[in-house]
Amino acid sequence: MNMTRNAFLVGLAATAITGIAAEASAQSKPAREKCFGISLAGHNDCAAGPGTSCAGTSKVNYQGNAWKLVPKGTCTTIKSPTSPTGFGQLKEFKEVRR
Repeated sequence: MNMTRNAFLVGLAATAITGIAAEASAQSKPAREKCFGISLAGHNDCAAGPGTSCAGTSKVNYQGNAWKLVPKGTCTTIKSPTSPTGFGQLKEFKEVRR
């Protein structure tokens, strides 16, 4: 009876520790968002429009329909020479060459 109780308590403690660790891990990952027009050619994260399939397929630097994942809230502060605003965009855009 004592061994069963001890095994139960050890299992309960392990479950609690695992849950706490998982919650801490989830909280430490910052929210991320797609930022268009900031990746260099061949360094986008995924789906860079027609003729491309996924990561690493963008054809030119700062391609307006190629995106990178960045920490939420930072996209529009990253420089993008082809963007109409000069910074990354939360939606794809048509490149403006300056």
